[in-house]
Formats: sequence, C-alpha cells, structure tokens
Amino acid sequence: MAHKAGFVNIIGNPNVGKSTLMNAFVGERLSIITSKAQTTRHRILGIVNGEDFQVLLSDTPGIIKPAYELQASMMDFVKSAFEDADVLLYLVELGEKELKDEAFFEKIRNAKIPVLLLINKIDKGNEELLKEAMDLWTTKVPNAEVFAISALENFGVTEVFNRIIELIPESPPFYPKDQLTDKPERFFVNEIIREKILMHYKKEIPYSVEIDTEEFFEEETIIRMRSVIMVERETQKGIIIGHKGSALKRVGVEARKDLEKFFGKQVHLELYVKVNKNWRSDARQLRRFGYNQK
Repeated sequence: MAHKAGFVNIIGNPNVGKSTLMNAFVGERLSIITSKAQTTRHRILGIVNGEDFQVLLSDTPGIIKPAYELQASMMDFVKSAFEDADVLLYLVELGEKELKDEAFFEKIRNAKIPVLLLINKIDKGNEELLKEAMDLWTTKVPNAEVFAISALENFGVTEVFNRIIELIPESPPFYPKDQLTDKPERFFVNEIIREKILMHYKKEIPYSVEIDTEEFFEEETIIRMRSVIMVERETQKGIIIGHKGSALKRVGVEARKDLEKFFGKQVHLELYVKVNKNWRSDARQLRRFGYNQK
C-alpha cells in the first residue's frame, strides 16, 4: 500500500477549540488549552503516525487584528498556514457568523487546496441551531466540505481525520515515525508554565508574560529545570510573585505536576520572575523567543 503524508493546518477565530481539536487528533496535550483567548502564540506541529500515513498538524493562533508587534508576528504564523498546507481545517463554533478578518475569509474561499469547515462545540446547541449553521457555512464557503464536531467530546473527530487521510498526497514520511512534534522539550516546559499563568492571573498579566527555560538537565530519574517568567513592568512582577511568594508557588506546584505527567518522570522546577521592559514590541526579543519568522 502506498504511503501518504501531508501538512494539515488548523485556522479560525480565537477560542473556537483549535488546540482541543489538535490534541484530540494527536492524543497528547501538545497545545495549551484555557478559556482565555490568544493562548496559542506559535504554530505547533503535532504528528500523527499510522502504518501507511503521517499527518502533520499545525495549530495556529486565533485570527485577530494585531494591536502590537507580538500580535502582528502571531498573524504571520497564520498567513504562513496557507502557504504550506495540503489540507486546511477552518474551525468555527456553533453560533459564530463571521471571521474577524475579511481578507482571511477571502483567502479561505479562494484556497486552491481542500478546505474542511468544522462546526465545533455542537454539544452546546440543538438540532435547529446546527441546521442553521450548516446552511450558513455551506453558502458562505461553497468550496469547503462542512462537518459538525465536538472536539471536547471527541464527536465527529474520527470522520474528519479519515477524510484528511483520503485528501493528503502520496509521500514518504517527513519525520521519524516515533516523533510526536517538531518542538524542543523546553518549548513545552514554557507552554505548561504559561498555561498556569493564564489560569490564575487576570487582565493584561498573562499577555505580558513570556517564559524562558534557561536550564534543562535530564538525569535517569529526574529532570531539573530553571525557568524565568518575564514581565514588562515592576508592578506585574509583584502580582506574579504574590504575598510572600504564594502566587508563584502555586504556579510552580501545578506546572511541576503537569510536567511530570508530560515527561513521565520526576521534575525539579525552579521559577524566577524578571522585568523585561516592552519585550512584546521589540523585534530582536521576539525573534529570540521564536515569534518573528522573517
């Protein structure tokens, strides 16, 4: 039997469930999932291998109109999703009526590759709402095949995946068959810590934070890590640390538990907080953190 391999890119508005879908496909927690918008900042490659196929999935940041340099860089990741995909997954949620950026919508409608439009979160509605949504999106994006799914409940996900395998081209695998992702281990350490910050801090704090794992030493029974939480202002540093260090301690304890699950061994995690003024608007720093693709 011929081997198939292809790139499948997931795009859509913030918070429609792109990361949940990605994780349902891959079966591992590769993308961080929280209820706050804009949790995904990079394209994350997850790899699903079968005997005669390899599907390479990219989860992109939600589509927004950029307000500062970091967001503009995040939108570059989305633009590049059109350039290297064999199949495009456009994810909307039940009740959603439009894409935030009309130019992107035109790109989807004029895509030269197969587009699967997935109506997600159907567990939150009824049949009437679903019929309305199916009619609306079939009319709006006539070039797409429309599927109704619930990524969270794993409903309809297998059907979509089977269709992806039908659509991707014949090709040898691009990566070794035992590989789950193209990202280094430190990337996932940073993402897990950032997820805890998104969960426990309000307003601007989570979006002003970047994590830099400076040390990662793996021994036989334990991994020792040292990570720095960077903020833009001194006041934010105080909020992250909390009264007598209590807030930072909670982030560290929860992150360590998830990291132990992720790596399958004991983890020793040291967390520090540092002020790094205006890093979100500094092209050199954004490049260092892997955002600018130019």
